[in-house]
Amino acid sequence: MYVKEVLVQNQVGLHARPATFFIQKANEFKSSIWVEKDERRVNAKSLLGVLSLGIVGGTNIKIIADGADEQKAVDGLVQLVQSGFSE
Repeated sequence: MYVKEVLVQNQVGLHARPATFFIQKANEFKSSIWVEKDERRVNAKSLLGVLSLGIVGGTNIKIIADGADEQKAVDGLVQLVQSGFSE
């Protein structure tokens, strides 16, 4: 299992478009991936799950992966979040 914490920097957080980019990226990996905010953990490959967390800009989230490519998965998603989803 591999875990990293990252600060969501874009102003709108993980809503509609950024969440879609996040899920598309998560689905590129074989590992099971979760997003955790305030002790709530959801499947990072589920749009409804990610949106249900209500992640706004300035929020710290944890990205957790377990599987063959867990480190690549977490690092790739952390990089996407840090880029502000290119917005």
